[in-house]
Amino acid sequence: MLSMKAVFAGYGGGNVLQSVDLECAEQTITCIVGPNGAGKSTVLRVISGLLRPSAGEITMDGEAIGDQAPDEILRRGITQVPQSHALFPAMSVHENVLMGGYLIRKNRTLLRERLDMVKDRVPLVASRAGDHAGNLSGGQRRMVEIARCLMLDPKLILLDEPSLGLDPRSLAGVADLIHALHQEGTTVLLVEQNVRLGLGLATHGVVMEGGKVRLTGTAAAVKDDPEIASLYLGGTKAPPLNSPPAGQGTETTSV
Repeated sequence: MLSMKAVFAGYGGGNVLQSVDLECAEQTITCIVGPNGAGKSTVLRVISGLLRPSAGEITMDGEAIGDQAPDEILRRGITQVPQSHALFPAMSVHENVLMGGYLIRKNRTLLRERLDMVKDRVPLVASRAGDHAGNLSGGQRRMVEIARCLMLDPKLILLDEPSLGLDPRSLAGVADLIHALHQEGTTVLLVEQNVRLGLGLATHGVVMEGGKVRLTGTAAAVKDDPEIASLYLGGTKAPPLNSPPAGQGTETTSV
C-alpha cells in the first residue's frame, strides 16, 4: 500500500532521514521503534505531507504522493494522530470528532453515517459527546483523537506515540482499539517508544537509528533479535546497532 524509497528529509537544510526505505502492506500494523532522534516521527510527517522530502520517492497504491499537500494526502485516505495536544480543549467531544469530517462536510448524509460508525467503534464518542475535550483523561483524549481520524474512513492511519503519558488501564483501552481497527481491515503505521506494546500489537517491525532503517521483519522476528532485546527489552547485553566490530577501535566487555 505505502512505499518509501531512498527518502531524505529534514529541517533547516539538514536531513534527519538518510535514504529511508520502508514498506507498509495493506491490512497490517507496522511499528517503527528506535531511540530518540532516530527519525521515527519525521517519517510520519513526511508521509502525511507536513514535511516535504528533499529526495526519494513516496507512493500510495502505486501513485507518487511525496510532493502533495496534506489535504490531498488526506483525500487519498491517509490520516495522522500526532503525539499529543491534538484536540481543541474548549470544544466538545462531538465537535472535535466532527472536525475530522471536514473534507466531507458538504455531504451531510455521509457525515452522519460516518459519525454513527465512529460511535459504534469508539463508544466514548457517544457517552461523552457533550463534555469539553479538555476535561477528559489522557487515555480518553487519545481515544477521541483516533475516533476523529476515523471520520474519513482512512486506508492508512499514522499513529505517533499513542502510549505517551497513559496509565496502564488507559493504555490497554487504546491498544484494544488499535487491535480492533486492524481486525476490521484498517492499515496502521505506528511509532512507539513502548517497544513491548508496539511490537506486541504489530505484524511487522522496523528499527530506526540515526535517520536510517537498521532492521525490518515480522514483529516477532524484530522483537526476538538479540540486539533489540538488549537495547529495548532488557535481554542479554549486546553492542549498539551501529557499533563497529570488536577489535576495530572499541573495547568489549562480557557481562
